[in-house]
Order: sequence, then structure tokens, then C-alpha cells
Amino acid sequence: MKIQFLGAAQTVTGSCHMMETAGHRFAVDCGMHQGNAEMEKRNYDTWKYNPKEVEFFLITHAHIDHSGLLPRMVKEGFSGAIYCTPPTRDLLEIMLEDSAHIQEMEAEWRNRKRQRYGKELTTPLYTVADARRVMDLIRTVEYDTAFEPFPGMTVNYRDAGHILGSAFIELCVKENGGGFKAVFSGDLGRPDQLLLQDPAIIKDADYLFIESTYGDRDHKDESTSRDELAQAIAYAYGNKEKVIIPAFAVERTQEVLYSLNLLRMEGRLPADMPVYVDSPMAIRATEVFRKHPKYFDHQTTELIQNGNDPLKLPNLKFTLSTADSQAINAATGPAIVISASGMCNAGRIKHHLRHNLWRPGAAVVFVGYQGRGTPGRKIVDGAQSIRLFGEDIAVKARVFTIGGFSAHAGQSEILAWLTHFTSRKMKVFLVHGELLKQRTLARLIRDRFGLEVHIPDYLEVCTMTPGQPLEAVVDKEAATPRIDWGFLLGQTEGQLANLRQRLEAIESRPWLDQTELRDRLLEINKNLMTLVSEA
Repeated sequence: MKIQFLGAAQTVTGSCHMMETAGHRFAVDCGMHQGNAEMEKRNYDTWKYNPKEVEFFLITHAHIDHSGLLPRMVKEGFSGAIYCTPPTRDLLEIMLEDSAHIQEMEAEWRNRKRQRYGKELTTPLYTVADARRVMDLIRTVEYDTAFEPFPGMTVNYRDAGHILGSAFIELCVKENGGGFKAVFSGDLGRPDQLLLQDPAIIKDADYLFIESTYGDRDHKDESTSRDELAQAIAYAYGNKEKVIIPAFAVERTQEVLYSLNLLRMEGRLPADMPVYVDSPMAIRATEVFRKHPKYFDHQTTELIQNGNDPLKLPNLKFTLSTADSQAINAATGPAIVISASGMCNAGRIKHHLRHNLWRPGAAVVFVGYQGRGTPGRKIVDGAQSIRLFGEDIAVKARVFTIGGFSAHAGQSEILAWLTHFTSRKMKVFLVHGELLKQRTLARLIRDRFGLEVHIPDYLEVCTMTPGQPLEAVVDKEAATPRIDWGFLLGQTEGQLANLRQRLEAIESRPWLDQTELRDRLLEINKNLMTLVSEA
């Protein structure tokens, strides 16, 4: 069997592992590429997927970095089956439609700009209609219920404990008179996570494709994370300001609500502090969670049976409309605002940051991974300002980074899950991670388990033949990102225009502002160097 890595290769987005065996072509996951402009260009490289020739997709879970290109595949001719669990199906319905709406809005914005310059109009990556067509192709499967997409291959979905309905996938393949077993972790969850069961245990595989998002470190424990959340709330409440929590609509928002409920029961959530969930998708996702209680863990089930819904709070307000969202920022006084997107690169969270990031008494709480190049990553890395809606917004709020809320297994948890495998000849592929983190994890796996570990590159093709050495080939020319000089030029012109405005503003101002100008010049130089290195 041949496998090509069309995403999540030395990066954390765009998960898609395309396979060919016995005349069949299929893939595990079909995620959107997210991050900088060059990375997102990969979403338009549909020819590399050859959608018309793909028979089916096996989707591990609903996160957009694992499912977000499905509407693009349908738009370009895919008409096969899409397999996933029932909760994943319901989450995909809201997440893909939301993603499609964003694609349409961004295309409309680009076209208004292109019209002014007399340029050819563009089309969205995909439309809401494309996203809805995806739902007609979905076939749901339950955990631990094996099925055959074609004769000679058996598929089994197992609980990955990452988000509601998430799975790792076992593929048993008969090929050339023999057979082998490949396991795809998707995103692996953590033991003792709120709401969900622990990841299922598996003992044997010939090939393991495992995520490595946190391959270089562990997370804080749940109680420490809840303490830090309480500190952030107390800080903003004492200053009569807001707590802004960028959170992914699925799983993270619900986990934060659960944690706030626990703080309320512990007496550490002010009774008069309103809590807003300001994300239509997060609101709909919360309803999906309530629809599938059988996927909850024992503790959550017990809470619900005792009449304590962990996803409800006395002061909880869901804001569906734009007007309700705007009213949050118009209101004074302390509040907790949970809004998407989790990396601050889209959605209503950008408006809340614009209104609160510059306030010294406010708190911004990051509860999830921040991808390279995203606004969230820049804030976490200590940026003095970030650009939102054409303005440079100062970062004066107190920033809290709470790692214990992650739905991904940390380094020790990945290694602990690996201890259950009994085969010493298993080959391990590290996917869905940044290269330096992957190298750290690879070294530990080799040292501790004596297993062969490979870190695939983007567009690499590997041939899997049991008992034979791994053969890997990568098309370097196709995989190497091209420098987008137009993008660089636009960013440079924007920085220079901002500099000209500052020069004009300080002509009649005191000498102190010359220091400000020098610092700004250094910042511009740093930003330009970053742009070049990312491109």
C-alpha cells in the first residue's frame, strides 16, 4: 500500500493521508490548511488530491484541520462515501457550513478590493451549498463496529477521547497474499479529561501514524488549570473589566463551561459576573453535546443524573445575533466572554480583542494550541501589539496561557499510550506536529521502545510492505512553498504607510517620540524578516 501525506506533515493543520491499495484510492481525514498565507494556498491545490478518483474518506473527528476540505472535494467532483461517528456527523453539519460561510464572506471581501483595481474576480474555496452536499455522502459508524469499505480491508473506529465522537482508526488490509494493520490516531485525547472517556487501548499494529502536537512537553493538570482560570477571573473582576477567552467552538468551549461550573460550586466564580458564549457555532455545538450523552464519561453522566448539567450556569447567556454580540462590548463592568475562533484568526473574537486587548485591567485567557503565524500565537509569544481590522492594537491586558485545557495528549500521555503496543517491529510515523517537537518525541520513542520512527514531509509518498524497509519519496519541487511576492509587497506597503503616518504625527512632538520611532522601525524590520522567513 502507498500512502501520501497531503497535510499534517511537519505542521499541525491539513490532515490528510491518501492511500492506494489493490486498485482502491481513499484517505484518512481531509483537513483544511491553516496558518500563514503560503500555508493556506495549499487548500486550492485540489489536483493533488484528485477528488474524482477518491472512493471514500475516513474522518477521525470534526475539527476543521481534519475535515475542512471535504466541501472542496465535493466541489471538485468527489461523490463517494464519508465515514464518521454519529456525533462527528452532527458536528460536521454545523462546522462545515460555518466554514463555508467564512469562505464566501472572504471571497466577497477580496472581490470588492479586486474590482477597485480592475482585477479578475475570484471564487470562494467552497460554498454553503458545497458544505450541505457533504452531508448527503456521510455514513455513520459506531465505535468498535468493524466494516468493510471494500473486500480485503476492514475498518474499526475506536474512541480517541479527544472531542465528542473522535476516533482513532484501525485498518486491516489484505494485499498480495499477505496482510498488515495500520492505525491512525487522528488527534489523541488525554486521560481524565472533562466530559469524555479516556482514549481506548490498542495493542498491536504494523504501522502507527500518531499525532505529535505536544511531542515536546506535558500539560498542567486539571486542578492547576482551574486555579489559573480562577486567578484570571479574579484579576479582571477586581478591575471591573472583562475576561476574554478565545476558544474553539467544539469541545474547548464546553470544557470551559464545565470548568466554570466547577468554580461556581467551589465558590470561586462571582455570582454577579455574566458569562457569554458569543459564537453561533459554539452554541449549536453545545446542543450537539446534549444530544449525545452516551458518549460522556461516568463522572459527567453521574452529574447529569443528579440534576447538575455541567454545560449550564445561572448567569450564562448565549448570543446568537450580531447585535447581541456588539452589545457585550458596549456594556461596562466585569464579564466572561467565550468566543471563537480559538486562534483569534477569524470570527467574533477579533472584535472582543479589539475592544479589550488594550485595557490593562482586562484578562485574555488562552486555553488551546496557537498555530504558528496566527494572531493568538503572536500574543502568547509576547507581541506588544497586533493588527486587527487595519489598526495596531496594543497588548496591555494580562495574558494567561492555560495549557491544562488541551484536548491533545501531552508528551508523557503519548508515551504512556504507546506502552500498550506489543510489537517491537512496528513502524511509527509522527504526523500533525511541528518539526522540532516531532524530533524530540521521535528520539524518546526510539530510546524507550526501540521502534523505527519516521517524520514524513509534505507530499511524501511511502510504500508500506510488511517485513520490508520503509521506502519514502518526496517531490521536493512540489512540496517547497513558493514565495508570494505580492503578499510580501502588500505587507511591506502597509508597514511603510503606517510608518509615514507616525512620522507625520511626531514632527511637532518632543524628543521622546524619536525613541518611539526607532522602536517602531525595529519592529517593522522584525516583522518583515518574519514574513520572508514564513514565505
